[in-house]
Amino acid sequence: MITLASDFGSLYPAAMAGVIYSQSDARVVDVTHDLPRQDVRAGAFWLREMLPSFPPAVHVIVVDPGVRTDRRALVCAAGEHVLVGPDNGILAPIARRLAGTESVEWFAIDDADAEEHTFHGRDVFAPMAATVHDHDWDDLATIDGLTPIDDPVAYQLPEPQVESTRARGEILIVDEFGNCVTNVPGEVLDGREAVHVDDSTATVGRAFDAVDPGDPVVLSGSHGLVELAVNRGRGEDVFDVTAGDSVTLTWD
Repeated sequence: MITLASDFGSLYPAAMAGVIYSQSDARVVDVTHDLPRQDVRAGAFWLREMLPSFPPAVHVIVVDPGVRTDRRALVCAAGEHVLVGPDNGILAPIARRLAGTESVEWFAIDDADAEEHTFHGRDVFAPMAATVHDHDWDDLATIDGLTPIDDPVAYQLPEPQVESTRARGEILIVDEFGNCVTNVPGEVLDGREAVHVDDSTATVGRAFDAVDPGDPVVLSGSHGLVELAVNRGRGEDVFDVTAGDSVTLTWD
């Protein structure tokens, strides 16, 4: 299986799939092509959460604002999975989650800028994914055009500061429903009926409808992280935050 994920929208991914089908009999699965445009952090977060649901696969990941600059193109062996994408940090958090460890193998794709176009999803990543898929994943170093490296861009999603009565964190993403996913672990809400979110107070619930429609609620979401939400509304509006904003939770 080869999966495709990008910020391309609806048109360009077909070319990547076409290249793969012309070179391999792999099944191609589109994870999403609606990642926030050119947002490496959001792409890293979403795919870190989504890709562990897949069986072993080669994952092509293209959120690449630095295409045709001096950024490298990479292949990463992460546990039973392989990642293919740009060396801009997006692969590192995903690789750590898939491998369950910091120990992963990295390879640079040689001559990745040989094409004169800016569509490396089609011209670089898709062909390499097809090659990797049909090769022995335990011996990627023998693939022509791959060079082992030990210095990929080592991006780390921000870590929260959790204390006995306070957690300082950051809004990682705002999803399509307006729910604001923080980097604060959901366990801080255990046993609490309410928390202060900066200068406001919100009910702690197990579900969105723990409060009346239009009211704010704080809960541990599907990612195991604290989410700021509104029942049948948009948490980003009521809590007045967006991705990248800092947030402080306090409790008695």
